[in-house]
Amino acid sequence: MAAESQRHPAHVDLEKRWAATVLAARDTDECGPSPYRHAANLLTRWAEPQRRYHTTDHLLAVLDHIDVLEEYAEDPAAVRLAAWFHDAVYLPDRSENEERSARLAERALPELGIDEDRTAEVARLVRLTVTHSPAPDDTNGAVLCDADLAVLASPSPSYAAYTAAVREEYAFVPDEAFREGRSAVLRQLLALPRLFRTPYGERQWEERARRNIADELDQLNQPGQPGRPDA
Repeated sequence: MAAESQRHPAHVDLEKRWAATVLAARDTDECGPSPYRHAANLLTRWAEPQRRYHTTDHLLAVLDHIDVLEEYAEDPAAVRLAAWFHDAVYLPDRSENEERSARLAERALPELGIDEDRTAEVARLVRLTVTHSPAPDDTNGAVLCDADLAVLASPSPSYAAYTAAVREEYAFVPDEAFREGRSAVLRQLLALPRLFRTPYGERQWEERARRNIADELDQLNQPGQPGRPDA
């Protein structure tokens, strides 16, 4: 690791959280590869210049939300590892980001001493973030998807900052196409019977998230307002 005094405090904290998660995910107490392996590479990915919303701040927020929701997960360690990888590959103009992120997890986790079954579960969870539609009995998927979508329930100023940051990521998309695409996604979200699948998420986040989405949709329908292609 680089000297901690020369690094952003948030990255130092995230490296420590990564190592703790790797150790928790191992099924053996025997000495294995350094749990810090791959941490620097992942943090470099999350800090790439094309990112405006899908940054280390988003990673930290998802991990914090998993801390709140972990009681609902069958395998919290797998869910946390999936959070680290779910946007590890992110190019706004590409459609295969989740698949490439899952394959990165499949390569990296065995090198950290994570067993085959848990590695497969992490990769499955990463791929699930394409749809955010876990099966009713998929507790790990419910926790990851709720943690990832919790931004939709942010207070109004934070929600506005979120939508502005994502618009910056899609600056290459013309305003009209941006508005149409974003509006379609918002309508799809509002049509879902539930945005959040955990009891906590449904209780604490559902109502505010629906208000935020509806308000954003109203704003997008006003003349001269841009939109964006996906959430």
